[in-house]
Amino acid sequence: MRLSIRYLTKYTYGVEVGESQNALRACPANDGSQRLLDYRLTIDPPTDVVSYTDYWGTRVDIFGINERHTRLSIFADSDVETTLPAHPLDDPDLITEDGYSDLTKDYEYRTRSPHVQWSPELRDWAREITADASGPYEIAVAVHEAVGSRMSYVPDATEVGTPVLEIFETNQGVCQDYAHLSIAACRSIGIPARYVSGYFYATPTGEQPTGDKIEVETHAWIEVALPGFGWWALDPTNQLIAGERHVKIGHGRDYEDVTPLRGVFHGDPESTDLHVGVVMSRKDLGNPVVEPRPSALMTQQQQQQQQQ
Repeated sequence: MRLSIRYLTKYTYGVEVGESQNALRACPANDGSQRLLDYRLTIDPPTDVVSYTDYWGTRVDIFGINERHTRLSIFADSDVETTLPAHPLDDPDLITEDGYSDLTKDYEYRTRSPHVQWSPELRDWAREITADASGPYEIAVAVHEAVGSRMSYVPDATEVGTPVLEIFETNQGVCQDYAHLSIAACRSIGIPARYVSGYFYATPTGEQPTGDKIEVETHAWIEVALPGFGWWALDPTNQLIAGERHVKIGHGRDYEDVTPLRGVFHGDPESTDLHVGVVMSRKDLGNPVVEPRPSALMTQQQQQQQQQ
């Protein structure tokens, strides 16, 4: 699937501001199931941009506006080609049972982080929902499904800094809360898991769009380490294996490591108006993509054989 993405952030200041320094994470990643075809960054007022890859592997564009200005517009346009990622059950012999014995491997994705904490109660819940799972693959699926069943999607019920233990008690939130709770459950029982930030080409109800263009929001999902296989991406909010409609920007321990835009400016914050928007369009419209649900515990090929 070929997708075009336009990310926009626009600040309008009621008074002139003297300086603005920013760090943007909006460039899609290159990995096994996603290929970046083009990326263009336009900033108004114009300024120089310096790019680097951060500790976690995400591209960061940094720039500053040193002249006095009343607006700042950031456009990040990209073209991406996505394919269905490999499924762990395509070659189940790759998955090993003793891959977590090395406590130094993926250590930063196994321990607590600013937005991922857990209590004895949360750990007990994670152990309970995975009690019947045999091996890391089924543990990942069990956590994924349990979070989907437990949580209710409620916009504005939480903020970026809402503690995961509060989310665990209220059972409501948005995609980043689903991701943080899933990661906390995995890490609490020793399973490496990381936070993924990106976009999901879908309607607000999770369906594939019928048209060629749709406005979306930044989306969050998770990746779980399966020994012998690698990182496997799951979308607990939509109860999907991350597939062709998911465009990954980057990953980290939690939201803090992949914040889309972080910046500071000298001026009056009370008079600032902010607009953020993301538009995705599909270039190769064709048959809808059917993505398997983790609960099936089978590959697409096995599903097709069962339906015949």
